Amino acid sequence: MSGRARGPFAFSLRGILWLASFAYRFAIWRRNRKFDHDSRAIVDCGVPVISVGNLTTGGTGKTPVVCLLAKYIRDRGIRVALVSRGYGRGESDHNDEAEELHQRLPDVPHLQDPDRVASANIAVEELGSQVILMDDGFQHRRLARKLDLVVVDATCPFGFGHLLPRGLLREPVSGLRRADAVLISRCDQVETETLDEIEAVLSKHNQDAPVLRSIHAPLGLLDDVGKTQPIEDVRGRRVIAFCGIGNPDAFRRTVESTGATVVEMKSFPDHAEYDRERIESLAAWARSAPDIDYVVCTHKDLVKIRRDRLGGVALRAVMIEMKVEDLGPLLPLIDAVLP
Repeated sequence: MSGRARGPFAFSLRGILWLASFAYRFAIWRRNRKFDHDSRAIVDCGVPVISVGNLTTGGTGKTPVVCLLAKYIRDRGIRVALVSRGYGRGESDHNDEAEELHQRLPDVPHLQDPDRVASANIAVEELGSQVILMDDGFQHRRLARKLDLVVVDATCPFGFGHLLPRGLLREPVSGLRRADAVLISRCDQVETETLDEIEAVLSKHNQDAPVLRSIHAPLGLLDDVGKTQPIEDVRGRRVIAFCGIGNPDAFRRTVESTGATVVEMKSFPDHAEYDRERIESLAAWARSAPDIDYVVCTHKDLVKIRRDRLGGVALRAVMIEMKVEDLGPLLPLIDAVLP
């Protein structure tokens, strides 16, 4: 997808994926046209809905944004609930993201169902929620929303410039015209010139939406029972890292920003399952790694592993906090839709 792979096979595969993306483009065009022209296709749940979404697949950093907004609304004394699709949930009641959000926001209900309208109605009618935060909702247009916040990952902002399956775009970049605000995440991992180029593209498609810059700041180290220790504990230490998220390279850069030396790293598909075989393999990897002090992963991975050690080495999740350069342009938009 990135175009880095060379040779006739890679070239041919990109061609096939590019042709397949035309069918995807037509499906997206048809679906958006329905919501643009048929108001009956959009369902109002009776309370304000704030959507946090993105243009691409993979991890753009929506979870810290959802936490930030949920805390802001909750601290205003307003009952807020989260609704999401629950991707990767399988037969469980919730997935890894739900478990992570529950640990971060234990007093905020989180409902997972592919039918976000049904979840929102339950939140309003049975839980008395006054505001709905819809995670990953930019393309889920059936549920009416008052505010659309789009998160763009600075390290891969526009999905290599192509729609799925040739690239990572879930819809054309022109879809940004529906956004009320755009938040660029991981700004500390790219050059200022790159950020300026991203903002130029955003302005081309939506001149009215304010653009905010943010970073994913390492906050601390978390163990399997919820105890935290200072992030400085890994500074100067040798670690091995693994993750099952959409943007593993960004996680590695985050770990390296703590001052730790990443000796080796393994990445798994987004929402990866950690069965006994995989955990034993990770433990064997930890035992064989030379002179390491920690095994580190994401919070989303740790909630599924639930272990304090791997191969005799301390296992810790790197806790991430979203730090926005200037929330000023966004807060009035949020306040305007709150009850």
